Amino acid sequence: MIRSFLIAGMVLAVPALAAAPVQARTVPVTGPFVPAAGASPAVTGRFTGTLDEKRNLVTYTIKYSGLSGPVMAAHFHGPADPGQDAGVMVPIKGPYASPLHGAVVMTPEQVTALRAGRVYVNLHTEAHPNGEARAQLQVRGAQ
Repeated sequence: MIRSFLIAGMVLAVPALAAAPVQARTVPVTGPFVPAAGASPAVTGRFTGTLDEKRNLVTYTIKYSGLSGPVMAAHFHGPADPGQDAGVMVPIKGPYASPLHGAVVMTPEQVTALRAGRVYVNLHTEAHPNGEARAQLQVRGAQ
């Protein structure tokens, strides 16, 4: 009798385990801000965030200081290797004040570039409309 209950319980438990949601894997994304071409060497800061690999969701915090003025725009750019420039991939919504928090969903192609270290964040100011600070992003645990 006890054996029947154990077998029945195991039969009922197997479908429940199969229906359990798969946990999304998140990996850290980081990059230090450095001055872009012609910008003041006083520029400092850091991009920190995570990539949710199941949803292609990048959640981030951007901290910066030493810029010539307020940030007018910010974007994810790529694909580009360090030192190369590229077009805007994904805009970053304001208001632009440090620390800046947010999240963006990327396409699978953009995530591939991100995982390869070929995405950077640019902070644009009035004095440097092409970008005053740049953080080349690295995904730890990239495959």
